[in-house]
Amino acid sequence: MEDHGKELNQFLVGVFNEILQTEEKDLAGQFEDLSLRELHLIEEVCRAEEESLDNRATAIAAAQRVTAGTLTTAVSLLEKKGYLERRRDHRDRRAVRISPTEKARSANAVHTQFHREMVEE
Repeated sequence: MEDHGKELNQFLVGVFNEILQTEEKDLAGQFEDLSLRELHLIEEVCRAEEESLDNRATAIAAAQRVTAGTLTTAVSLLEKKGYLERRRDHRDRRAVRISPTEKARSANAVHTQFHREMVEE
């Protein structure tokens, strides 16, 4: 049983790495100013908007499994690039809400299409 677990783990790690490499190659030509990690953050922020989920920085950080500091750095960079916007919550001034711009929504649509085509193939 232990050998089966090792084989399964190797298979899953191999598939995961192959998907990441394919995704990076495919999307690199389309988004010269975005890393795959940044695209996945944009994807999370768009998902929060589309599904009416919590879009506070703390919730986005938790969903991405990163620290608040790491998220702050990433959001600051994506804000400068024109993909994300930060706003203080009007009811709770301590909370920061993160929203996608139209540029982010467009990038996310291309990223979503990549995944759709990958699953179809």
